[in-house]
Amino acid sequence: QVQLVESGGGLVQAGGSLSLSCAASGRTFRHYYMAWFRQAPGKEREFVGAISWNDGNTYYADSLKGRLTISRDNTKNTVHLQMNRLKPEDTAVYYCAAGVTSRLVVSRRREYDYWGQGTQVTVSS
Repeated sequence: QVQLVESGGGLVQAGGSLSLSCAASGRTFRHYYMAWFRQAPGKEREFVGAISWNDGNTYYADSLKGRLTISRDNTKNTVHLQMNRLKPEDTAVYYCAAGVTSRLVVSRRREYDYWGQGTQVTVSS
């Protein structure tokens, strides 16, 4: 069983930056992908980005590319989501996910077996 805990959410003004972290514990595998999704009220949970734990390759939603950086810290079993130039429409609960998937389908929710509790990000105008 894999446990994921997100942290770093909060309130930030539009144009600002925020960094989220996801710490993994329990049984993990080197070939896991770690992903970030977000869900705003009344909307479907959508893909934000992902990173391959093994080689560090990153993948981003087209609409968010350029404002995000996903990185990993192998020694701490932690992934980070750096978000810049935040907009009010970025307001959502951000979830960390883990699963054994492939680069062609990293954006699919059903590819991930483990999910964190989520952390709230609110961007004020």
